[in-house]
Amino acid sequence: MDLREATIADLGTICEFDQVAREDEERVTFVEKAISSRSCLVATLDEEIVGYGVLEYSFYGRGFISMIYVSADHRRHGIGARLVQELEDKCATSQLFTSTNESNLPMQMLLGRLGYEPSGVIHNLDPGDPELVYVKTLRAPPEFSPRA
Repeated sequence: MDLREATIADLGTICEFDQVAREDEERVTFVEKAISSRSCLVATLDEEIVGYGVLEYSFYGRGFISMIYVSADHRRHGIGARLVQELEDKCATSQLFTSTNESNLPMQMLLGRLGYEPSGVIHNLDPGDPELVYVKTLRAPPEFSPRA
């Protein structure tokens, strides 16, 4: 498996296997913006794109993995873990956050295996399926020095 930065030429392929993007134009726009801002990685097997991940800094100025998606045929083979680990390596902040729905047990298990800790719950994004927020400390944060 290889990981690389996504290009706009990858958009169609990503949207073919991303079941949400097939039906939701907002998801397509999200992926297109992530590619354009150079914050999207793709995982490939034999040059076929089988997953993608997005790292942003819009969450209180900290790194936030806003998407990990692996095609249905390639799940449970370590692709999601590799994407998360690569995004950790690329993260410029000392903490990295992500979230998943309460119903997404495989992602919760993956995050636990990779050392992420629960950090909070957000209600009312998806009715009846709260968003669980996780955090991982990647390195010691810079020392706080209050100004006089």
